[in-house]
Amino acid sequence: MSYTLTVDAFKWRGHLAAINEAMKRTTGASVVGVIKGNGYGFGQSLLARESDRLGLDTVAVGTVFEIDDVLTSFHGDVVVLEPFEPRDAAAATAWVMARQRHDASRLVCTVASEPALRALIEGPGSARVLLEAQTSMHRFGFSESDLLRLLADPAVRGSLSSGHVQVLGLSLHLPISQPADEVSIQGVASGTARVREVTRWAGLWQAETAVWSGSHAPASTVWVSHLDDSELAAVARTADELVIRARIGTRLWLGQRSTLTAAGTVLAVHPLPNGSHVGYRQRTGPKDSTLVVVSGGTAHGIGLNAPTPATSLKQRAVTAGTGVLDAAGRALSPFTWAGKQRWFAEPPHQNHSMLWLPRGCVIPAVGDFVTAEVRFTTSRFDAVLGLD
Repeated sequence: MSYTLTVDAFKWRGHLAAINEAMKRTTGASVVGVIKGNGYGFGQSLLARESDRLGLDTVAVGTVFEIDDVLTSFHGDVVVLEPFEPRDAAAATAWVMARQRHDASRLVCTVASEPALRALIEGPGSARVLLEAQTSMHRFGFSESDLLRLLADPAVRGSLSSGHVQVLGLSLHLPISQPADEVSIQGVASGTARVREVTRWAGLWQAETAVWSGSHAPASTVWVSHLDDSELAAVARTADELVIRARIGTRLWLGQRSTLTAAGTVLAVHPLPNGSHVGYRQRTGPKDSTLVVVSGGTAHGIGLNAPTPATSLKQRAVTAGTGVLDAAGRALSPFTWAGKQRWFAEPPHQNHSMLWLPRGCVIPAVGDFVTAEVRFTTSRFDAVLGLD
């Protein structure tokens, strides 16, 4: 009973290398591979090993709870993207344990609030951090005034100058979609909204780090997410005295989708007479249909959908139509057989799904693979094949 991801290793790894080399040419630095959550369907340990193979010096995970397997499988630095928050008791304890279990010099925590920064300044041991700016995402981060105020604070400056807290740069997390007229950046007139936003923060950071001296001065580095190649090039040209580190996840690991094939294994085939009731809910199927059971269920991410980001009328119409079908008890599965997407017989079970194939359709045999078009960031595969 296996739900698998098969990878065309040669083409996929060629894509990874091409992305990394392009980033080096544009920014002068390697990609920071993002391997958060479920590891984009591959699993975090596998992507950590591939990051080593690619020669990356840094990867990023989502939370402190994700670092153990990554630190074991990868030999460079690991950035935790979720900001350190001392008032989050479970996460704060996990940070203490992580520093005890692993080489703390390889860990980089993101700091996005004054209480968090002061907790690190007053706490035991040294810390390597990124200071996160509050961008138009408005999720986490320091405002411009709060960042400048804190960096001028004697206690903060003393801790940074002594190396007790080492700042590796300014972190910027940008929206994926950003209308050009939605962000007005004082003093920056050219480029996309994201370029203008990064350029403004980069100018501030460049001016701030230029006045520091000594071996423990904050690094003249800006870490960015969700900029495309042309935007990164525009920022690199404008902020030529800064190092630009590009965090890339989806475009790196999933950017060559033709190299990735998700598939369930056919477990059982049941030609049934008309009117037969099937499954937990004992539903009937179409006339003269065949019931096919395939591996891949809710435990693998099948049938689990995030809210739609629909913005166009067409996308909203599709979403509305899907909702009507769901209300009527009918739902298309992500599984494709004989060139067509097939209907669920009922909602998927934990480890497998039941599908209807109509009269006249070629019927698979037990052991055949049925491909699936799925969202990899919510998928968990029993096995990843092709990367041995």
